[in-house]
Amino acid sequence: MKAIAVSEYGAIDNLVAIDLPKPSNPEGHDLLIQVKAASINPIDTKVRAGTYDDYPGESPSPPLSSSCAASTPCRTSRALTSPSTRECNRIPPRRKTQPLPTLTDYYSRAPPLPQTLGFDGSGLVLAAGPSATHFSAGDEVYYSGSPIRPGSNAEYQLVDSRAVALKPKNLSFAQAAAMPLTWITAHEALIERLGIRPGIQPGEQSGILIVNGAGGVGEMGATHVVNHREDVVKQVRELELDVPLKYVFITHTPTSGYVRDAAAVYAPFGKVCSIVQDREMPMYGTEFLAKSLTFVWELLGTKPYYGVDVEDHGKMLKELVRWLEEGKVKCHLKEVLPFTLEGVKKAHEMVEKSGVVGKAALSVDASDLGQEQAFQ
Repeated sequence: MKAIAVSEYGAIDNLVAIDLPKPSNPEGHDLLIQVKAASINPIDTKVRAGTYDDYPGESPSPPLSSSCAASTPCRTSRALTSPSTRECNRIPPRRKTQPLPTLTDYYSRAPPLPQTLGFDGSGLVLAAGPSATHFSAGDEVYYSGSPIRPGSNAEYQLVDSRAVALKPKNLSFAQAAAMPLTWITAHEALIERLGIRPGIQPGEQSGILIVNGAGGVGEMGATHVVNHREDVVKQVRELELDVPLKYVFITHTPTSGYVRDAAAVYAPFGKVCSIVQDREMPMYGTEFLAKSLTFVWELLGTKPYYGVDVEDHGKMLKELVRWLEEGKVKCHLKEVLPFTLEGVKKAHEMVEKSGVVGKAALSVDASDLGQEQAFQ
């Protein structure tokens, strides 16, 4: 089969068109899908660049301090333990002069190079594994795949059916492929992490600040707009809101750039959720402790990566189908590109540029491309 993959982690020009063996017949919960469209997200560009660090493992870098013999794991500081020597490299409180550990675990579990990227996708079911009982050949579906399996930038893909749903009837393949990752991320962040659920806080009157509200995940609509590149605290206070601001959702890097602002404008007992990894979280000296505020991370890949609650993503996408078909949720696809090597490269360039609004998708139907000319 034809595919578009990264040959070596790094620049956009490292994306190449290649031929790979077609996936075998699906087993277990898997579906064999003929890919019709995919969308590009920041995670695609980070994985391609070799900088994706949301799944850190043990550091292979040299010890940051002198080592000492230990018969049991260190309980007083974070330690890196060698099973063969039972030595632990005690790491003292981090100073500015100390390098941070190298984060490698994602790439140790990712498919080998050349790696086929692509997390969002849509297409036709060609075959279903024996446990994928809710799907049949010919079904039109959409999904967000596992971060540690070959992706959707290929003619064919094996996908766990528990993370798949039937495509909304009122959306094209390209529109459908633009929805899963951003929707699931926002759903998990707002409902599961921040706890914003109907009936949980009956009668609650409160506001939420969404940082980067024009991005793929953050594009939800708003009653007020502020510029997150300027003084957020000043702008929020000038709004003179008549409800307390109890929730903050950060979808723009760096998270640390908004921690102090969030603490300043939060109401006591508020919650903040971020989807953007950061090496520093400067909460000391802010009002986080004084206001008893809560900070929580959201990562869509946690469930498939660790194999927990793996049915949840499919359920979320099924619910989204109804809301899309009823018009309660809108698709914010901004551009459709041909599903070719040059199209994938252009999509990566668009995502890497700051200020992109909405989503970009790749489709085998764009510009009358067709399946025969796609993926090359």
